[in-house]
Amino acid sequence: LASSSDPLNEELQCSVCLDVFTNPVTTPCGHNFCKSCLNQCWDKSEDCSCPFCKETFSRRPDLKINTALRQVVQHFKEKSGVTKSEVLCDICDDRKQKEQEEELIEELKKEITELKRRDTELEQLSNTEDHLQLIQSYPSMCRPFDTKQRTDISVNTPVSLSTIRAALTELQQTLEEKLSETELKRMHLYAVDVTLDPDTAHPNLILSDDGKQVRHGDIKRDVPDNPERFDKCVIVLGKEGFLSGRFYFEVQVMKKTEWYLGVARESVTRKGRIILKPQNGYWVILLRNGNEYKALEDSPVLLSLKVKPQKVGVFVDYEEGLVSFYDVESRSHIYSFTGQTFNGKLYPYFCPALNKDGKNSDPLIISPVS
Repeated sequence: LASSSDPLNEELQCSVCLDVFTNPVTTPCGHNFCKSCLNQCWDKSEDCSCPFCKETFSRRPDLKINTALRQVVQHFKEKSGVTKSEVLCDICDDRKQKEQEEELIEELKKEITELKRRDTELEQLSNTEDHLQLIQSYPSMCRPFDTKQRTDISVNTPVSLSTIRAALTELQQTLEEKLSETELKRMHLYAVDVTLDPDTAHPNLILSDDGKQVRHGDIKRDVPDNPERFDKCVIVLGKEGFLSGRFYFEVQVMKKTEWYLGVARESVTRKGRIILKPQNGYWVILLRNGNEYKALEDSPVLLSLKVKPQKVGVFVDYEEGLVSFYDVESRSHIYSFTGQTFNGKLYPYFCPALNKDGKNSDPLIISPVS
């Protein structure tokens, strides 16, 4: 509401309800009140007197709405932005608005209770040996619960709603981070030793002798054009494929400005132009232009990451149809492909992208899971 120190607000304020006039009427002595407020006062009293100056009237005046004053009040409300959703402080004599304030506090209490419940579930999950339960619980644990929008409501209390909401948001973020960290630790149980397969590598890709690093080179190597080799896209797969179970590996991306990581089905097309999407047998996320992250669903999904990953973890649960990606350093979840059907062996997928005149020359490095 407008400030009580506002002269215009004081002139348009009923001295009974301490609020801006509603259907204002004028007494014979010249004072203005809400029609309902004045009627309530007179209904409770044996005589009819002005609530402000106490002048007594010989008979009850016939109250007519002061239309000119009502128009002024309406204009004032529109200009000052007074709405029904605003809530007065505790010293204001407005029962409905106090009830609304209490209702808001009850809603916030429910949100706090829900967050505490999730915290308890999280503690239980962190100690469980049922890894599948942990994976399956993740989406529901991180799903935001329903909350009403309260951006148009003002409550004057010792602790503002914005402060409470900020605390709730921080608590929810902490819970999600703890869950991601716990889940990532579980992934380590399924770590596999991945080595790059030179027979699948594009001719411009340079692999390290130990098969753990790959980068793009300007010179095309003279290698056999065998059926397994990618001839247009700078891709290389891991040597070992997986037809069941779960597996996890980590890749350092460090200072690269562009990269692609994930898994691919054994039967994917390796010759000519390739479109990366699950329908074609690729479950891949990427970085391009230094800060643009995407999950290559059938319709690509733009990802918003808080920090730039230095090491990416890739986890697959074959039976569950799940491919998940993690920022290893910040211990946070990046993205998951869910409800997939793989139909064949899956191989770790690597694409360091073009070196861009040395701007993206760093290699992708398969690192030991620790």
